Amino acid sequence: MSFFKIKKLLWNAARIVTAISLCFALFSGCSQPVSKSEHESQSRVSQLSFPVNYPTDISAKAAVLIEASTGRVISAKNADMRLPMASTTKIMTALVAIENCDVSTVVTISPDAVGVEGSSIYLFEGEQLTLEDLLYALLLASANDAAAAIAIEVGGSIEGFAEMMNEKAREMGLSNTHFTNPHGLDDPEHYTTAAELAKIASVAMKNEVFRTIVSTRKRTIPQNDGEGVRLLVNHNKLLNSYEGCIGIKTGFTKQSGRCLVSAAERDGIELIAVTLSAPDDWNDHKTMLDYGFSLYESRTLCDEGEFQYTMPVMSGNMEYVILKNEDIATLILPKNTPEVECTVELPSFIYAPVSQGEQVGSLIYTVDGKIVADVPIIASYSVDRTAYKKNFWERLSSLFGR
Repeated sequence: MSFFKIKKLLWNAARIVTAISLCFALFSGCSQPVSKSEHESQSRVSQLSFPVNYPTDISAKAAVLIEASTGRVISAKNADMRLPMASTTKIMTALVAIENCDVSTVVTISPDAVGVEGSSIYLFEGEQLTLEDLLYALLLASANDAAAAIAIEVGGSIEGFAEMMNEKAREMGLSNTHFTNPHGLDDPEHYTTAAELAKIASVAMKNEVFRTIVSTRKRTIPQNDGEGVRLLVNHNKLLNSYEGCIGIKTGFTKQSGRCLVSAAERDGIELIAVTLSAPDDWNDHKTMLDYGFSLYESRTLCDEGEFQYTMPVMSGNMEYVILKNEDIATLILPKNTPEVECTVELPSFIYAPVSQGEQVGSLIYTVDGKIVADVPIIASYSVDRTAYKKNFWERLSSLFGR
């Protein structure tokens, strides 16, 4: 049955039930509308359980593919194995920096951030760059000296910033991730897992500053206070070679091997792939992302304001209030998932006062009997309480438009 047929039947039934309920309320002094406190104030979208596939055709020692909005694991291989992460470390470096310091902050480069081993933009002692400039150098050019400069500015020292990174990891509930530096140079106490790195990436991609930077292909920043410019080119080749790629970070050391975290978006579905120690990482990621997109689709359950309903109000200065859904609900589902069914939960009528935005009921969506989404139905305006001026028969007749 279509959504709008359900709505029409609900309205017709509600008018009859309301009349009966009104009689009962007037003669017995009570009614039984659904309690407004029984529902949560926000949409609830549940995660369905799906089998995890363990690919055998990728080169990585450890890998995971997740759906970004829910964190649902689609594909995995040794996803909980502790391994070094190389410069994919810089995902957490950037996230912690952005959350703890204004990106417009001007950073004076410390001598301890000059001449750092590995990838570099060749910072000069005493030159000044904004934190935003350093973040672009960090995430596009994978500059280790930029990582050190950021750590010293935000955390006071490399060690202090590493502790901030570890505190963030604890806040995220990560138990197999530990940082000793902001750049990812080899250290036996610097490690993560594919699964936990995917979680870090998922959180980072929800930050608009981070998301914008990692999707940027080229950027110029000043060099030595205006003596020249530095051209930064994103190391992530998938931005140019994979449809829908939106980030995020590469990494490599001799000990860690090739590490890569990528994100791609198509038709409302965002996937995040992670590989650690992967000789053929570019093809691994294309294979994993293609696999995820081939299996899943995004379904919009309801748009904002798609459901509207006129609800009778008792003891109010208005006889009705317009109800609507304010939230948009979408689900990422396997393409062979059965039809999502909708049930409308509403009382027959409500008593004033009614506040604008107050939840009155819910749109309940189910798949095979399991609730997958609960969308609040709210009052679109307020109705104050007032004394009745009509007699019983006049109010009963008004329900039927007579």
